[in-house]
Amino acid sequence: MSAPFGFEVVRVDPSGARLGRLTTAHGVVDTPVFMPVATHGAVKGVVPEQLRTLGTTILLANAYHLAQRPGVEAVRALGGLHALMGWDGPLLTDSGGFQVMSLGELVRVDDGGLHYRSHVDGRAGRLAPEDAVAVQEALGADIAMSLDECVPAGARHAQVAHAVARTSAWAARGLAARTRAATALFGIVQGGLDPALRAESAWALTGLGFDGYAVGGLSVGEPPDETARVAAATVTLLPPERPRYLMGVGTPRDLLRFAAMGYDLFDCVLPTRNARNGTLFTRQGKLMIRNAAHARDARPVEDGCPCYTCTRFSRGALRHLVLAREMLGAQLATLHNLHFYLHLMREVRAALTEGSFPARAAAAAGAWA
Repeated sequence: MSAPFGFEVVRVDPSGARLGRLTTAHGVVDTPVFMPVATHGAVKGVVPEQLRTLGTTILLANAYHLAQRPGVEAVRALGGLHALMGWDGPLLTDSGGFQVMSLGELVRVDDGGLHYRSHVDGRAGRLAPEDAVAVQEALGADIAMSLDECVPAGARHAQVAHAVARTSAWAARGLAARTRAATALFGIVQGGLDPALRAESAWALTGLGFDGYAVGGLSVGEPPDETARVAAATVTLLPPERPRYLMGVGTPRDLLRFAAMGYDLFDCVLPTRNARNGTLFTRQGKLMIRNAAHARDARPVEDGCPCYTCTRFSRGALRHLVLAREMLGAQLATLHNLHFYLHLMREVRAALTEGSFPARAAAAAGAWA
């Protein structure tokens, strides 16, 4: 593994869930862990001190978006991504391959890499596997992701097979391009919903010897049961001594389900995006704060919740702020949702520590269990 990166499996539960410890140049992360998404270098509406208070230990940022704006040289001039973000903890960056592929007609893919037109200014750009690693190293990421080709749900078998072969070739090129020991590099297993292609991808990547392994392409529109089937089969193909990252997943129920399979890292925009739309996560399920029923409700979003929002604001007050489009409304909703997710993962780790998984974690999840 890349110094000073390290990973230790502290305990394996009979369910398959793992209690682990991830070491980076910017600190230690206990796993399983949820990573709030800071796409452009910030979690919308939340300052770093609030993230720390919530229990955040690692953030995810997107290298493609940061390379487009403010640009790699600007980030470097400002002291690196940690300094730009005002965050001194561990940072994982996504290569941006998924985001570039999402540009649709603005992107073309060949064996050399991704050719695109910037969504910011329309300029032509190219993202090769070597570029993806160089950008993430220049940003100062603690964990970088190899460039992969993520195909949409429902893609033809031949297209998925081609993407698997291309992702494997890109992975080897990315590894060969590394220059910064402080940035660990993860490979991304692809293969759609085909077990054989997933196995082929996992075999190729594990043979290259990455610092960790991610499973991608399972949050692009697949039915939940199919996602679970493929995730369960794929995790058995990954080296047990390396961290396992399930990308872009998901709901509180997903976190419990996939932690029990042995995945260690998770990220998703749901808690923050849903908050901005007025949807809050509680142990009773989703709470739609815009509904008229909450107009004069003096209760907190969730009784007994110790988060900043629930200890200071009523449902009625939060509803007013959200409907009035006050920035504070989105911020308060975001703080609550992130508290719910991060508290749930603390309970998962506590349950694994004391041998009460999944019962204790399920109690924290409530209706999501």
